[in-house]
Amino acid sequence: MLTTELIKLNNLQLAGRLVSEEVMLGIHGSKRSGIGTEFEQYRHYEPGDDPKRIDWKLFARTQKHLVRESATESNLNIRFVLDLSGSMNYLEKSVSRLHYCKILLASLAYLGYRQSDKMSLYTLQNGDLQTLVPSGKQSFQRILYTLEKAEASGPWKNSNPKFPEFQQKQKELIFIASDFLQADNEWIQLIRNIANPRRDIVIFQVLGEDEINFNLNGFYRFRDLETQKEIELQAEAVKAEFKAGMMAYLENLENALQIPNVSLIRVTLNEPIARVIAESLKKRKF
Repeated sequence: MLTTELIKLNNLQLAGRLVSEEVMLGIHGSKRSGIGTEFEQYRHYEPGDDPKRIDWKLFARTQKHLVRESATESNLNIRFVLDLSGSMNYLEKSVSRLHYCKILLASLAYLGYRQSDKMSLYTLQNGDLQTLVPSGKQSFQRILYTLEKAEASGPWKNSNPKFPEFQQKQKELIFIASDFLQADNEWIQLIRNIANPRRDIVIFQVLGEDEINFNLNGFYRFRDLETQKEIELQAEAVKAEFKAGMMAYLENLENALQIPNVSLIRVTLNEPIARVIAESLKKRKF
């Protein structure tokens, strides 16, 4: 389903359910599908695993300590993190970045709910992490309601974000939805601070095509959505410099996030959300 059609529904709960159902229909080869799915496969032994689960016959052939996971195993703690800085209000072809991210996270929450996974919701705004929905009973409905009401404004800048909420070493999956545009290295520093071997981090960097390709002509008044500062420029005069700067930034970001268990998924506002989610699930390594 097209993103513009989902937004026209003006119903986050329905939009999330429709996307999750589309994702489920597109997943094959698993007895149990969703973000909490553990496909029947092998993974490397980790501290805390029962040694009895190691496949010793396979070890004799490969010299690797591998643990078999069943298709019905799902014990994930899932955290959703939504960027609520002002730049999330960016709008392109009637599609708001914030609304796109809301539907994206709501759809993932539906998939997690179907697997009975533990879920919680956090937001990043004005340099702070806020726990809006802690893990617990009825967290799914509370996540949908809270996402519906969320509004973006102001900056998000924290040069050394060390949030106690993310210091646990438990096995979990974190989904972050943001434009991942930074003034310094605040986003990169955040990921480096929260990354650990038992935590999978999936970052959805949601951008507009015009933000990347700068397909504009003529005079424009550009407004910073976080500081509200404005400047008038002729698009043709700055296009080459802007595109070069954007490409360099995106490349540097990719290189900086070559961190174990961290996946950066770049998305444009015209991409179908179900396809984005399906591709992200395929990239999961555990």
